Amino acid sequence: MSVSPRVTVLIPVYNREKYVAAAIESILAQSFIDFELLLIDDGSTDGSVGIMRSYTADPRVRLVRNEHNLGIPKTRNQGIELARGEYIAMLDSDDWAYPCRLEKQVTFLDRHRDFAVVGAWATEMDEKGQPLSRDKRRFVSPGELQSRLLFRCSLCNSSIMARKAILQDYGYREQYAVCEDFDLFVRVAKNYKLGTLPETLVRRRTHAGNIGREKAQLMKAKNQEIASAQLTELGVTFTATDLKRHFVLSHMTKLQFTPDREYLEWADAWLQKLQKVNHRVLCYPAQAFARLVGQLWVTACWRASGGMGWATWKQFCRSPLSKGAWASLKQNLFFFVFRRPLWET
Repeated sequence: MSVSPRVTVLIPVYNREKYVAAAIESILAQSFIDFELLLIDDGSTDGSVGIMRSYTADPRVRLVRNEHNLGIPKTRNQGIELARGEYIAMLDSDDWAYPCRLEKQVTFLDRHRDFAVVGAWATEMDEKGQPLSRDKRRFVSPGELQSRLLFRCSLCNSSIMARKAILQDYGYREQYAVCEDFDLFVRVAKNYKLGTLPETLVRRRTHAGNIGREKAQLMKAKNQEIASAQLTELGVTFTATDLKRHFVLSHMTKLQFTPDREYLEWADAWLQKLQKVNHRVLCYPAQAFARLVGQLWVTACWRASGGMGWATWKQFCRSPLSKGAWASLKQNLFFFVFRRPLWET
């Protein structure tokens, strides 16, 4: 490892003795070799430290220990300051990176100097590392990625690589115990481009330690808080009911939500309203935003069609939003046929 490696891989660790070895080994097996692996133990009380220490004979591995648990935002900010690399790659201590991950992302950032952050597709696995679902393989242009932030976090934090200098300028805000990555991406996207490589480069692990009702409720509240600030900045008037329904728009599958006629009519009017406001202020690229609201509209109609039947598709076709839905479909077909992402704004 050089004194100033190209990449610092940052893995914060808190009580992950079951999984941290797999995360570490996935980085040590990377095809790109000019990196350091910065492990920060955030006050673990299990055997995590002993496992991490066993890897420090490798000169690429650095272990830093916090006396007390500081939480994810503070620990990540600590890692950003300690990083020696030009680029910082994030990985959660219970996740796993494909061997070509660093190579692919370094190549992208080297070639695209106007991008601050690049993520990748991720697939899910269970506690034992067995796959839980297929990859969500949808091509997303940078402009659409930025637009998605109005609705939800559009990057998997465990998959990102970013320029250290920019992360130092922005940092993770410590008042966000959850959704700190969502908040960071929203702020960075105001001045820089974000991208996602249309390749699966990370496996995310789902287990009892990272899911729970209380955490899910807190994440929902913080998501709505971040969305509320963006809607206000955009100049959109909304009610508390609008904000709750806005959250549901991009979480229907996860919530297993089936829209009724009232919700579908609201979604049609709301998405048109957002598109008109954005057309006036141009906060988001117009074509990319139109494709995104078209996707949300077709998803709402698809989920409503089970209960409403063909009346749903009549409403779909009548809405101006359908134009964006067809444009989105065309873009994704182009990508999957020709395997060529169009890095557009």
